[in-house]
Amino acid sequence: MAGHGGDVIAELTADHREVDELFEQIEQIAPGSAERKRLLDQLTIELVRHSVAEEEYLYPAVREHLENGDALADKELADHARVEQLLKDLQTTDADDLEFTRLLVNLKTEIFAHVRDEEDNLFVQLREGCHPFVLENLGTKVRHAKKTAPTRPHPAAPDSPPANKLLAPGLGLVDRIRDYVTGRGQ
Repeated sequence: MAGHGGDVIAELTADHREVDELFEQIEQIAPGSAERKRLLDQLTIELVRHSVAEEEYLYPAVREHLENGDALADKELADHARVEQLLKDLQTTDADDLEFTRLLVNLKTEIFAHVRDEEDNLFVQLREGCHPFVLENLGTKVRHAKKTAPTRPHPAAPDSPPANKLLAPGLGLVDRIRDYVTGRGQ
């Protein structure tokens, strides 16, 4: 997920469409295929980067700018925790294992529900509750965060500031080195 430009809502919505596309590609590949696992690695990279950027910048803004922002952000973070655990479980499951397919279906269900909630609820509230300048600034911050974010799930890592902003770039560097050495995401 390269930076798309625009405000935070446009940026994250474009990411959502890329995730939809990756799921479609995965579903077209026969179960057990190495190509399916490769596409899942790419999906994982994109989802982790996206989630980290949201956790670093979007959800703190939700807490600050929206009525009932704490509850909204907490719900989104709980969604992320479930997705991150599914991604971690998928990383350690062979593509030809039936459990892989079950986990993949669960992941898609979680992701689609989360995306639908963000786009139909959270983003609408942000558009109404934040000045366009704030949304543009958040878009810039999210794009930058995705460049340095981890590429592998780290379910035990902190998901709220300031710890996540301090740890994410270091985890991201380690993950990108591991990805380079192993050829993951190439």
